[in-house]
Amino acid sequence: MTRHRIDLNGATVVITGAAGGIGSAVATTLHRRGARVVLVDLSQDAVDSVAAGLSAPRTLAMSADVTDKDTMAAVVAAARDRFGGIDVVIANAGISSGNVAFTASTAPDGIFERVLAVNLFGVWNTVRAALPSIREARGHVLVTSSTYAYVNGAVNIPYAASKAAVEQIGRSLRVELAPHGASAGVLYPGWVATPIADVAFGADDLATQLVARGFPGPLHTPVQAEVIARAVARGIERRAPSIQAPRRWAPVSALRGLLNPVIDGRLARDPEMHRLIRELEQR
Repeated sequence: MTRHRIDLNGATVVITGAAGGIGSAVATTLHRRGARVVLVDLSQDAVDSVAAGLSAPRTLAMSADVTDKDTMAAVVAAARDRFGGIDVVIANAGISSGNVAFTASTAPDGIFERVLAVNLFGVWNTVRAALPSIREARGHVLVTSSTYAYVNGAVNIPYAASKAAVEQIGRSLRVELAPHGASAGVLYPGWVATPIADVAFGADDLATQLVARGFPGPLHTPVQAEVIARAVARGIERRAPSIQAPRRWAPVSALRGLLNPVIDGRLARDPEMHRLIRELEQR
């Protein structure tokens, strides 16, 4: 391990949300590159299922709730006991608001708090627990944000708000870790063909129509989780500050300061968006 580049072969990587679509694909990809992986998710059976496809000597599967800071401290301690240290932590655990879309006016009580508890405070608890090990190893922190960190979050406010906050954690950590020879980056997945995106691709007809209206052309096309995983591996090796996957989202991110006011204005004036939102709120 050097401060300039990370060699995944032999590195110890902690991955939360490791039983999900992106998490399991990332775990498999990094393991194939020689990493020792610590798989963390809420269900022991789920992480055991992912671990079953990997070599046991380089795999540790643990159930943990990322919203519990003491539990995450125990995960880090177990990873250190098993592998001697931690080189990379990927704070990836996240949830959506469910398979039914809603606006701020119609959101069920508690849903905003539940999404932020996992997506934001879960990232915070994971990072806080791992930071001493990351600093010691001059390692790398990767937090999973989303393209929703910089696109309009209409009818998806809890998720979008959580991911915008996670982006700030990753960006700030990059500066704070630099004096210690460590680094941090932010992963921005676009639409990925995993269960968390089902609401936008058929599970809720109104949400599906709204997403198609708000994300035209290639930006509306989901990719497989393996595309994200390969980008994550490359990004960690280079200590990349930003991983945009798929790459077609990179110009949108780079030009967000110019594009967002224009896009927000267009959506706010769009009669079809108005109709769909009213229909969603009245159902």
